[in-house]
Amino acid sequence: MKERHYKRLNPLSLIAFIIALSSLDGNAQADSSFIPHGNPFALIFTDVNYTFSKEGNTKAFELTRGYLGYEYFFSKNISSRINIDIANPGTGQLQMTAFIKNAFVQYKDETISARFGMINTDQFSLQESQWGHRYIYMSFQDAYKFGPSADLGAAFGYSPSKIISFDFSVLNGEGYKKVQIDSVFKTTFGFRIRTPNGFALRGYYDRMKKDYAQTTLAFMAAYTIKKFKTGLEYNIQKNNGMINGNDFSGISVYASIGVAQKFSIYSRYDYLMSAVPDNATDPWNLSKDGHYFIAGFDYTPVEGIKIAPVYFGYLPEDDLRPFTSRLGLYFEIRF
Repeated sequence: MKERHYKRLNPLSLIAFIIALSSLDGNAQADSSFIPHGNPFALIFTDVNYTFSKEGNTKAFELTRGYLGYEYFFSKNISSRINIDIANPGTGQLQMTAFIKNAFVQYKDETISARFGMINTDQFSLQESQWGHRYIYMSFQDAYKFGPSADLGAAFGYSPSKIISFDFSVLNGEGYKKVQIDSVFKTTFGFRIRTPNGFALRGYYDRMKKDYAQTTLAFMAAYTIKKFKTGLEYNIQKNNGMINGNDFSGISVYASIGVAQKFSIYSRYDYLMSAVPDNATDPWNLSKDGHYFIAGFDYTPVEGIKIAPVYFGYLPEDDLRPFTSRLGLYFEIRF
């Protein structure tokens, strides 16, 4: 019988990691001004929308996501976080399901950082921040399943200067919704460059292999000045899901500008396309391939609340499917 190899988040590894962080944080004991403390937090995404096309019209109220969590600071450099994600699981008929999105311990100073546990990934964190409207629509790699926003593993960061930083991680590879026990790991590497005049560059690569190697390569350029920011991405993944020939790629370009103290306008265009595998006649991801359009404005009446009227347009790559439009009113509530 073939021997099976299992991958687990070993409690002894967590203890060793905390001890290692404590040795890095030796100066914290000498600072008597620091008082350990914690903060609860919550984040809610909800909307009402109306979708229309030649195939028919639909309307819906939605509660797409709710985060409930707590963050505790043991010292200036060592902290821990737990975050429960309540969302639509995307499978079956279940309406809402709770997942542990974050459960980790972290060390961070001006130069290095380290996280261990169920951690946020670095794959598209800069892209999501530059897009700036996560409650309306996910950033490109997140929306089209190039990789999860959180995963089980360890991540390390190094910033030799304010201009450049590097990140490296070893992850479970399945994301936080499906913590599969197997011997497959995902390794990632990325870099980020920020210039004093508002430009930023991001490069990223990851790899995981079972029968076939899934690899992701992503590049992003961004610019921010005062109330204006924009970003351009190119993303490509080979053998999505470690399935031979399931290659896809695409671009995303977006911009937003503040037009008043509490108002901003934004727009975004995505193009997603997939390859035709061997012995197939159509692209493997044809049902999602196509052109995506987003435009609207957001309003912040008080701190912690955002309201956004939005237009979505989708032009499928499949010529047999019609153009689809959606109008919605989206809300973010944070406290």
